[in-house]
Amino acid sequence: MIQVKKLVKRFGLKTILRGLDFSVAQGEFVALLGPNGAGKTTFLRILASLSRPSLGEVRIAGHRLPHDAAQVRAKLGVVSHMPLLYPDLTAEENLQFYARMYGIDGMDARITEVLDLVGLERRRKDLVRAFSRGMQQRLAIGRAVIHNPEVMLFDEPYTGLDQDASEMLDEVLRSVAAKGRTVVMTSHDLVRAEELATRFDILSRGVITASAARADLKQTNLLSFYKQSLES
Repeated sequence: MIQVKKLVKRFGLKTILRGLDFSVAQGEFVALLGPNGAGKTTFLRILASLSRPSLGEVRIAGHRLPHDAAQVRAKLGVVSHMPLLYPDLTAEENLQFYARMYGIDGMDARITEVLDLVGLERRRKDLVRAFSRGMQQRLAIGRAVIHNPEVMLFDEPYTGLDQDASEMLDEVLRSVAAKGRTVVMTSHDLVRAEELATRFDILSRGVITASAARADLKQTNLLSFYKQSLES
């Protein structure tokens, strides 16, 4: 579903990604882990067609970036710590805006389905500016899945959430993954990543330095694997 070969990203004289190779099969949930400054957000922005690579090849669902950006965006749902919602519109109106943008048939039924998925059906008529951070993040996931994307990208979705909101987001992410979508998520929360993902890739110094499936961690835990990967 996602194929990345020898990806390089430079900002002026500074090289962030250094010949990165990365692939994700359909239906996988990959947690992309690494220290601050490793290039995780830069990498996700390239996958989301929000930034152009300096060198290398990026393909999503058979489409090449940045050449086929429009086709790729139609297959993507993107969630970051910025919810990308209109605060002076209701939850329902926000989803109507994005549903119209994607040309979704049966819009009203789809919006009700999505609001139920993210647990906001009872708040559909409330203005987003009255929502808590956790509620906004849940609606942002609704925005991202409204068009049934094949690939979901989550960039630090737990940033700024309290414990209750994080637990609610866990449930939503499990529901999203259960639909068979391909998911890539960056996170500093190793405990949650270990519970949710089916594979763990470590990004350090601009490349993937280690990768392990959940089954590979039976003799250890994610924290130990993460530390060993950074020390090697």
